[in-house]
Amino acid sequence: DDNGIKYEERHIKEQRPTVNDLKNWHRKSGADLKKFFNTSGMLYRELDIKNKIKIMNEDDQFELLASDGMLVKRPVLVADSFVLIGFKQDEWEAKLK
Repeated sequence: DDNGIKYEERHIKEQRPTVNDLKNWHRKSGADLKKFFNTSGMLYRELDIKNKIKIMNEDDQFELLASDGMLVKRPVLVADSFVLIGFKQDEWEAKLK
């Protein structure tokens, strides 16, 4: 808001990303799929995802992420040509110039 950048806010707990959303975001991000998991979240710890993810294939990981928005690391900035996961001020400033 302070920088006059237009955006659409999406509460991913109520409007969970679909598997297709996540696959698209993953492709645009260039990041490892594991970076999309909210590793500091209670649900991540309760479900012991740290250990389960080691034996899960990519499709299963996408399904798991799509099952609950709280599993997705936030914020996620989705633009036409890139996706940023988590907030790193320098990275965001460089991409949004």
